[in-house]
Amino acid sequence: MQWNSASEFFAMGGYGLYVWGSFGLTAAVMVIEVLLVSQRRRNALRNLHGEIASESTSP
Repeated sequence: MQWNSASEFFAMGGYGLYVWGSFGLTAAVMVIEVLLVSQRRRNALRNLHGEIASESTSP
């Protein structure tokens, strides 16, 4: 395909809403996934450090 203007490119021959919506949704899901994995890692490390601390203080 060849576009003569930026507006034609973004319109994608009438399918722009679907194309750009898909790109946007995919980008949002990828960002959310990175944030959730980071949060789970932080929680797992916090729990692990707590377990190690409780084991070292128990008789």
